[in-house]
Amino acid sequence: MDSDRGESPSSQGSSSRAGGGGGFGGLFRSTGPGYSNSELAGVPLTGMSPLSPYLNVDPRYLTQDADEFILPTGANKTRGRFELAFFTIGSCCMTGALFGAINGLRMGLSETKNMAWSKPRNVQVLNLVTRQGATWANTLGSLALLYSVFGVVVEKARGAEDDLNTVAAGTMTGMLYKSPGGVRGAVRGGVVGLVLSGLYALYNNWDHLKGSHTRY
Repeated sequence: MDSDRGESPSSQGSSSRAGGGGGFGGLFRSTGPGYSNSELAGVPLTGMSPLSPYLNVDPRYLTQDADEFILPTGANKTRGRFELAFFTIGSCCMTGALFGAINGLRMGLSETKNMAWSKPRNVQVLNLVTRQGATWANTLGSLALLYSVFGVVVEKARGAEDDLNTVAAGTMTGMLYKSPGGVRGAVRGGVVGLVLSGLYALYNNWDHLKGSHTRY
């Protein structure tokens, strides 16, 4: 009894802290069965690099052989012509506006090179910039709209999406755009559209054609 009463406060504090640590540690302590490192080291990890034996994860769930995104039933992995139409029209309009603005600035500076830097010259240059920008944006936007519409119609009519739709849409776009010039204008526009769309299709399939050529 006297020996228990004579125990030092430091030893009592250390024992209480040890008991308290054990009480709080029990809340976070794993209740599952314990495994030794030698037992866990024998777990086969097929097709993967060795993982830490302390990770309670089945390695089979970490291998992703399929795509990691979910598509609606019947949907394609790539966007169709209807989805790409908005991007095509918008990008053509912006490209035409930028090209027209640069061309208008060049024309304005060329036409007013004999004038001193003043307000009339600035106004004339600004008018040419805005006029050329709007003209080119309208032109390229109209061509992109016709091309997208023809592409969607041909795709729905054929029930397939390939480079033939691209060439057909380009040819019909050129013919319709130049049709106010008569039959000759429509033919010329169709030839130009055929050539441009054919070059675009060739550019998209260049890697495939190059790979098939190297095999032979």
